[in-house]
Amino acid sequence: MKKRTFFVVLILFLVFLNSLIMVLSLVMLKDQLSALREKALAEHYVIASSLIGDMQALEQRGGKPEKSMDRLMRSYARYLQSGRGGLAVSFDGEWIYNSCQIMPAQDPRLLTDPAGSSERVILMENKTDPILCIYGRFPAPWQDWGLMYVGDLSMSLSSWRHTRNILFLTGAGVMLALALFLFEFLNIIFRPLRQISTASARIANGDYGRRIPVQGKDEIAAVANHFNLMASQVQAHIRKLQDSADQKQQFIDNFAHELRIPLTAIYGYAEYIQRAALPQEERYECTQFIMSECRRLQNLAYQLLDLASLREIVMEDCPLEELFTQCRKIMQPRADRKGVGISFSAQDEDGHMHIVRGNREQLLCLVNNLIDNGLKASPPESRVSVRAFSEDGHVILEVADQGIGMRREELARIKEAFYRVDKARSRADGGAGLGLSICERIALLHRAELSFDSEPGKGTRARISFLRGSEDRCFTDSQ
Repeated sequence: MKKRTFFVVLILFLVFLNSLIMVLSLVMLKDQLSALREKALAEHYVIASSLIGDMQALEQRGGKPEKSMDRLMRSYARYLQSGRGGLAVSFDGEWIYNSCQIMPAQDPRLLTDPAGSSERVILMENKTDPILCIYGRFPAPWQDWGLMYVGDLSMSLSSWRHTRNILFLTGAGVMLALALFLFEFLNIIFRPLRQISTASARIANGDYGRRIPVQGKDEIAAVANHFNLMASQVQAHIRKLQDSADQKQQFIDNFAHELRIPLTAIYGYAEYIQRAALPQEERYECTQFIMSECRRLQNLAYQLLDLASLREIVMEDCPLEELFTQCRKIMQPRADRKGVGISFSAQDEDGHMHIVRGNREQLLCLVNNLIDNGLKASPPESRVSVRAFSEDGHVILEVADQGIGMRREELARIKEAFYRVDKARSRADGGAGLGLSICERIALLHRAELSFDSEPGKGTRARISFLRGSEDRCFTDSQ
């Protein structure tokens, strides 16, 4: 594109400049010829007037002008002796004097009025001999006489051609300077486009961090800015796809790991029962362990089904006080077995009851999972508190425990499937590390935000922020 633009602009300017030089040279030639014509007319008039006076004086002295014309014209011929021009005098249709080295192709006497008009005839020829010819008859009583003035235009035309050549040479120099300037100018103009082309090629090869500098506020700068924005979005999208692929691969790896441990134990105990002669009590213990691992696999399968089935829910009004009552009936026995206190509060200080839009069963699963995690992390004689309150136009549901807490790097990964902070304790409790992944999916379905705050040794606080006025039906994207 740059080469095409360069040659098109250069050709257009070349045509314009040469046309301008040609027009200028023609105007100069016209002005020069006009000046020579006026000069020749003035000289013809002066010479004709002087010659008539000389002829009158000669006739008064008794002489005949036609016989003395060479002597009379000698001074005038010396005046025009430079060049190839000259003077010629006609009498009664015949040339009686001629000092011209060149003559016009057409006799100017043939163009005059035979009746004796003194109008002058001007001939200009530009063939082999460029000349200016002026012929005119004398006034009465000398109407039989005529004077022809011939001027050589070779020197004038040669001077004009020299000037024209200088103009064209100057134009060629200007064109060369313009070509260099235009080349550098187009390099500056097209530099952002080259940068965009280079950056796009590198992005196509996988270098998504490539950017181009933005200079100025013109259209090219806007294109560069939009390109950088597009590259940032592409990079963010690629990073998101890569993270999603990594999470899926990690999910598969964790899932395979979770299956391998119980299956290895089941196979080992089954092989041991088959090959060894065991007493009844030891055989019972082996079968109990096999059943325990089977239950863990069954729990893992149910949790995966729950995670996969969370695609669409129907919303309704859910009073949080009723939801907390159901949670108490389910979770209180577990809390009593571990010696952990559990409290529920669904009212503000002014006694306002909170209602959220959602699916009752899914919300119950969400809160119970959070409470169950709090109970697992809490030591005996501690407390797990569940409360609801309003904050900045949102309904907040908070579950706080007084457990061991988590570090910042652990807190950033607790929503990942199969991730467990304490793997030994989670397996002993029968957990598979899917509970918070299910909680995150339920929160997304309800257009809510699930967040955690924790410090080692100070417990963990889970917060669910609900928007007011959700739609009756919500969808989530497949993951």
